[in-house]
Amino acid sequence: MSTQTSRTSWPKFLRRGPLENIATALIGVGFLMLFQPFALALYTWSFVTMLAGTAMFIIVSKFPE
Repeated sequence: MSTQTSRTSWPKFLRRGPLENIATALIGVGFLMLFQPFALALYTWSFVTMLAGTAMFIIVSKFPE
């Protein structure tokens, strides 16, 4: 058997680095939405936004680099 050390054939936009940054930014946006005093709609959707960012981070952390 030969061992392959080459990169996988995943597209560049599905690499771990950029998507982890997007997920982290989504968590940060949800946090800011939670602690702003101006709009009730932003506060209402803050938990869903943070939850989506967290789920995305967990999934993306399994992607190749």
